[in-house]
Amino acid sequence: MADHCCQHKAEALTQLKKRQARVLWVVMGINLAMFVVEFGAGLRADSLSLTGDSLDMLGDALVYGTSLYVIHRSTKAQAGAALLKGVIMFGFAIAVFARAVYQFVAGAAPTAEIMGFVGFLALVANLICLLLLTRHRQDNLNMSSVWLCSRNDIIANTSVLAAAGLVLLTESPIPDLLVGLLLTVVFARSAGTVLSQSWRAIA
Repeated sequence: MADHCCQHKAEALTQLKKRQARVLWVVMGINLAMFVVEFGAGLRADSLSLTGDSLDMLGDALVYGTSLYVIHRSTKAQAGAALLKGVIMFGFAIAVFARAVYQFVAGAAPTAEIMGFVGFLALVANLICLLLLTRHRQDNLNMSSVWLCSRNDIIANTSVLAAAGLVLLTESPIPDLLVGLLLTVVFARSAGTVLSQSWRAIA
């Protein structure tokens, strides 16, 4: 009876990991595609918020890739991957801040129409990712950390759309810069949360 119970639990765990892997492959593909679109649009539109959001997309794709790598590994390995995710997120916070300094010095006003259109596409893409990941958010530290990354994307996308509207109304680069700096804070805070959780799991 006990052997049958253990076998059933092992089979259920295997099926769960397969479902997690399928979801991670899908959201990784979505994020890689949107990174290419947003990064190109951000450079073309001189938009800090779009460029920053595209880097977040790339970071998330790397996060999902590491999550796939450790999905069949130990809790310690998953905690180590989460630690790496935190470092990546913190690195992108620094990159966006550096871009903000450059944009401020250059003083170029971004193209609001491109910001709004691409920002809306990114929002739709990230809503799909969030819905796919939500059912797995409580599975383990690995899936919890990727869900947190996806939730932050929604915040970032909404901020980009708000910046696009304000840039269009004011014809000023200031809203774009402010949103870029807001993304820096969001990335840094989320990185701190992931780093703290993963460090406790490793220790």
